[in-house]
Amino acid sequence: MKISILSLFPQMFEVFNHSIVGKARMNNYVDIEIINIRDFSNNKHNKVDDYPFGGGAGMLMSVEPIYNSICYARRNLDGRVIYLGPRGDTFNQNKAYELSDNNHLIFLCGHYEGIDERSYNFIDEEISLGDFILTGGEMAAIPIIDSIVRLLSGVINKNSLDNESFTNDLMDFPQYTRPREFMGIAVPNVLLSGNHKEIDKWRREESLKITRKYKRYLLKDK
Repeated sequence: MKISILSLFPQMFEVFNHSIVGKARMNNYVDIEIINIRDFSNNKHNKVDDYPFGGGAGMLMSVEPIYNSICYARRNLDGRVIYLGPRGDTFNQNKAYELSDNNHLIFLCGHYEGIDERSYNFIDEEISLGDFILTGGEMAAIPIIDSIVRLLSGVINKNSLDNESFTNDLMDFPQYTRPREFMGIAVPNVLLSGNHKEIDKWRREESLKITRKYKRYLLKDK
């Protein structure tokens, strides 16, 4: 997979050189390209924003450098352009799986008061993290891209993915490691029994219990 990130602040994506995503890049499971939108301004000072027509507070990102940077990202491989903005549907695990099937994703990170409305003519989809305000799309792009990359084949053991929260609309079951007892709190006996049928049954029951308590809306007809 190729992921292109269009941003005014490329340095914010240093995080992708580390941990799971960093290893995925090193092993060529994903190619992450970070494109500075300022490089596509026709202004001699690389200006990418301006005052909104009609007045108002703040500045808007101009449509021309946005369009030019999208064209550059698509120079060799057509890609799905995703804008990180407040109008979009809220991101979730199902959307992560859907996006992980794409060959090329292009993330446009807005800033300031947003983007010139005409930019939407060149955007395929808008995604939001939720009903709250961030200083820029970079802050939303990081967790979304992380959640997509970890689903790519070979990046993480498939068995680990199958047992995570939100898989099959359930939260993950409780897990324990050594020591067997800490400050009087012991590991459940069933996990020490070696009876895998009973362990699987216990884990299923605990997943349902936790989902009912914290994310009941996920259960549907369970």
